[in-house]
Amino acid sequence: MNDVEDPVNARVFTAPAPYVPLPARIAVLLSGRGSNFEALADACASGSVPASIVLVASDKPDAVGLERARARGLTAIGLSAKELGGRAALEARLIELIAETRADLICLAGYMKILSPAFVDRFPHRILNIHPALLPSFPGVHAQEQAVRYGVRVSGVTVHFVDSGTDTGPIVDQRAVQVLGGDDADSLAARILPVEHELYVEALGKVLKGGWKVEGRAVVLP
Repeated sequence: MNDVEDPVNARVFTAPAPYVPLPARIAVLLSGRGSNFEALADACASGSVPASIVLVASDKPDAVGLERARARGLTAIGLSAKELGGRAALEARLIELIAETRADLICLAGYMKILSPAFVDRFPHRILNIHPALLPSFPGVHAQEQAVRYGVRVSGVTVHFVDSGTDTGPIVDQRAVQVLGGDDADSLAARILPVEHELYVEALGKVLKGGWKVEGRAVVLP
């Protein structure tokens, strides 16, 4: 990754415009079917976002998303923490792959393994995640089930930068989805998913455009 500024100790981080040289080089981490990965890949292929996906990696060697990536002719690599000797070894290999492919940004697309603070700190303001709820409400797993059980009338989608917490990083963009009477976790998830696909593409485009700032917890877009 190319260093644009050292934001670790900065109170305000200002992104240059564009944020990275375009077309950007994107690494995608996933654990499952990879529907958000496919939305990003479609946007890259169509030119909707000025980027190309240079790496798709998973902590599940049999992840469906890897097969979908290979079908697109993309570099797709499955890693097993057990075979490599633990999480630290898996993350070390991910760091090597990201360096080898010269990725500028990392997009998490259903990557279910929690990244260590050491990994996150290595890529400040360079890791994006998408979450199926309006953070800070309902972080972590089973967000749609949490929303239904809590009885909220509105849930939605959040794209945020990743920090060392769980779904606690600065928010890039959000979109609301109404919770309907009679919704269960599955029906709510089915309506949220296409919104995820749209918002992730839009948020990635905003990040790549640059000119935004991170002031404390707030992402201030131009």
